[in-house]
Amino acid sequence: MTNRNQLNIGVLLYGCGHHQAAWLMPDSAIKEIGESRYYQRLAQIAEAGRLDAVFFADNQSFPANNSTDLPAFWLDPLINLTAISQVTDHIGLVSTISSTFSNPYTAARQLLSLDHVTKGRVGWNLVTSMTDWEALNHGMDALPPREERYNKANEFAALMEKLFLSWDQAAFLANRSDNQLIDPECIQVIDHSEAYFSVKGPLSTPRSPQGKPVAMQAGASEEGVALAAKHADAVYSVSWNFRQAHAFREKLHKKITQTESPDRKIKIYPGLVTYVGKTREEALAKKAELDEKLPVENALKQLSFFLQQDCSTWDLEAKIPTLPSIEEFSGPIGRYRTILEIIEDTDPTLKELLGYLAAGGGHLTLIGTPEEIVDQLEFWFNEGVADGFNLMPPSLPSSLEDFVDMIIPELQKRGLFKDTYTGNTLREHLGVTKVE
Repeated sequence: MTNRNQLNIGVLLYGCGHHQAAWLMPDSAIKEIGESRYYQRLAQIAEAGRLDAVFFADNQSFPANNSTDLPAFWLDPLINLTAISQVTDHIGLVSTISSTFSNPYTAARQLLSLDHVTKGRVGWNLVTSMTDWEALNHGMDALPPREERYNKANEFAALMEKLFLSWDQAAFLANRSDNQLIDPECIQVIDHSEAYFSVKGPLSTPRSPQGKPVAMQAGASEEGVALAAKHADAVYSVSWNFRQAHAFREKLHKKITQTESPDRKIKIYPGLVTYVGKTREEALAKKAELDEKLPVENALKQLSFFLQQDCSTWDLEAKIPTLPSIEEFSGPIGRYRTILEIIEDTDPTLKELLGYLAAGGGHLTLIGTPEEIVDQLEFWFNEGVADGFNLMPPSLPSSLEDFVDMIIPELQKRGLFKDTYTGNTLREHLGVTKVE
């Protein structure tokens, strides 16, 4: 079992890295973006650093609107993780599942199958999806309204729980002398029939070696946090600074107290972007090298969308013009609030702001030596706003290698991170109670 006084760290694998210019770097693996061997190598690097899990986000569309649209979701996450499972022995494997588009019986069967193949290393991240383009690929004219999506997600999560736990392998007798393969009394139908799904059950696959796959959730909205409070073992969160991290923890705790299990503990893993060097200057140079290659026109279009105003004529070397307050802003609030926090904390030029948003889009971004970065990770951990972090390397594999080679040893030196895997399942890695 993982030491509860140590951090959990996973890594979100995405294309050539989370920085929008990562694919343009001379050492990028852009030509391997559709090869499972590339992701297998990345997972092996993460496992060599004793990271707890590799995680894949997902988007079930590919608009291909311009020549720089990255096919980062070339491979289906579950298929990719299955390939990764064959070349790793310990690291957890987390796939995103959309309740808006997925069939719960199929999703539960696939996740449990991989959990058996890996002897309990699987987790799943529940999302409701984000774009109309995805909906158009699933026989819908547009994404359903937020309330409907989250109502469906709540039923989906509860149904997945029933399917995951519908029967235990102990009911598989394989008793030749008594001519008994199963104990049918121990394998019962679930007869689920509610607003969105009708499933007789049981699942054809027994519960997993870890009880059930670890349930993750990543939504930051009121509905998303409420969904996590009811169903998740852990959440991926977006926090640019300590203020936002503390506010999220308080928000989640409040939602938990309103559930049927008000004392339940849910792990929180903020996203983390790191640029690390032997000196702070070296770390800054790594960030600057990526920022210099950023396609500015695309980045300005994205910023214009976030700010709901045209930024294309702004001076790249000048400070950001005064922006409306949160109360005056009529667009999407979450990202806008983060941009205001970045401006307040860093007083950036437009070019610098684009660089921060280009890698991680507003997640905690730490730049410096291993000691400087670990000081901040330790502070967040000790203050209780983070149980660990979800690493989002700006470039791959180089930023992941830097983290494993430079930051992990400093964490281990301080006793904040494990020296070796002591458990076999993802639940054991994360210190999450096994479901009996």
